[in-house]
Amino acid sequence: MSIKLAVVMDPVENIAVRKDSTFAMLLEAQRRGWLTHYLQPSDIFLQDGAVMGRTARITVQDDPGDWARLEASTVQDLCELDVILMRKDPPFDMEYIYTTFLLEWVQQGGVRVINHPASLRNTNEKLFATCFAECTVPYVVSRNRQALERFVDTHQEAVVKPLDGMAGDLVFRMRHDDPNRGVILETATQHGTRTVMAQKLIAEYREGDKRILLIGGEPVPHALVRIPAEGELRANLAKGGTPKAAALSERDRWICEQIKPELQARQLDFVGIDVIGDYLTEINVTSPTGIRELDKMCGLNIAATLFDTIEKRLDQTPGTD
Repeated sequence: MSIKLAVVMDPVENIAVRKDSTFAMLLEAQRRGWLTHYLQPSDIFLQDGAVMGRTARITVQDDPGDWARLEASTVQDLCELDVILMRKDPPFDMEYIYTTFLLEWVQQGGVRVINHPASLRNTNEKLFATCFAECTVPYVVSRNRQALERFVDTHQEAVVKPLDGMAGDLVFRMRHDDPNRGVILETATQHGTRTVMAQKLIAEYREGDKRILLIGGEPVPHALVRIPAEGELRANLAKGGTPKAAALSERDRWICEQIKPELQARQLDFVGIDVIGDYLTEINVTSPTGIRELDKMCGLNIAATLFDTIEKRLDQTPGTD
């Protein structure tokens, strides 16, 4: 019997096919003959004790001019599925949280939801990295201007970023003697109403920000290294970074070993960590990217590795592994 899969994602008509990791997953599911359904978070609802979804069967092809076709949507009980991939991009707002509650009830009903909805809800991508002090640089998390200024004075130079940001948005580099540092902190904290993280600047940022993908806690053997554009701090591809692939270093593998038990305990089956130099900077759990670039540069099929892991776990009771 074919595996019944649903993918919760942003509008499929808006994705960038050549670099979209969710699209790589859809292609692999189709290759395996899985019955694949598409829906957005707004299509999920709770009615009389059942979590329902308005889903549409989807077929895909690797064609940037015509990549997805949807059948007429129907309403079904999501507990009738085998697997749900939660691939909605941030913002991580209250609507996202409400969706995780509904998906958690589906998980309790026997469906494998990846990543685990409770862990999506409880694992902030910036703060989670601080659980592994031996892997990180000095940092402070605050919305208090004085606390942030003291940190920058101590370390001379820092990167300041919001806890709920993505794609390099609202990331600032700040020096202790920057005449605009007051403006930077006012903007970053929205005048003291938003908590941010400040991290000591890692000088090796010029050599690139490594995205390492982990499946079931095990790293893919190559990292996607994003090299910042000339004069730019941020290496995100969305901000003009240049991608290249590199084999994992001994330090990279060591960092992966440190976080592996916690990833497995939280059932974070597909994760992307960011490493600059020798240091872990973020652990991305919502909708990690990098699959298509690494597949193309290294001859991999990362989605296949993920789905192999999923198939092995489908006979396990959710919440027990």
